[in-house]
Amino acid sequence: MPTQITVNTVAHTVNASDDTPLLYVLRNDLGLSGPRFGCGLSQCGACTVLINGQATRSCVYPLSRVGDQQVTTLEGLGTPDAPHPLQTAFLLEQAGECAYCMNGMIMVSAALLSSNPSPSEDDIKQALNGNLCRCGSHPRIVRAVQRAAGASA
Repeated sequence: MPTQITVNTVAHTVNASDDTPLLYVLRNDLGLSGPRFGCGLSQCGACTVLINGQATRSCVYPLSRVGDQQVTTLEGLGTPDAPHPLQTAFLLEQAGECAYCMNGMIMVSAALLSSNPSPSEDDIKQALNGNLCRCGSHPRIVRAVQRAAGASA
């Protein structure tokens, strides 16, 4: 049955069952590669998207729950010509080693900065606590979020 969803401000009609995880719809049906499949259990954060501005693990979020909510993926934060301050900061800080976790780190950070434009280092660490990075890039990731907060202020 066709389902209407709005992703990155564009309305889409997808043919997927209601219990299909949003991540699969984003990647397989809409061709978006920002959200990643990491664990499939909502434990690593690689699949994080914003739903009405809230960081949400799309690997366990069924299509049926999206409804008329706005979904934003990494591709919707900025463009190559006008990147989001977080995207720029992550590049400048060289925050990604393998970069598999970057989608989740950036999306959670975007939600954090939206609600707290001047977070402390502890605020940033607490917000990112549920996101895994196997490369150990955490200090650079925190610096990138601090840089983006400074650029946004």
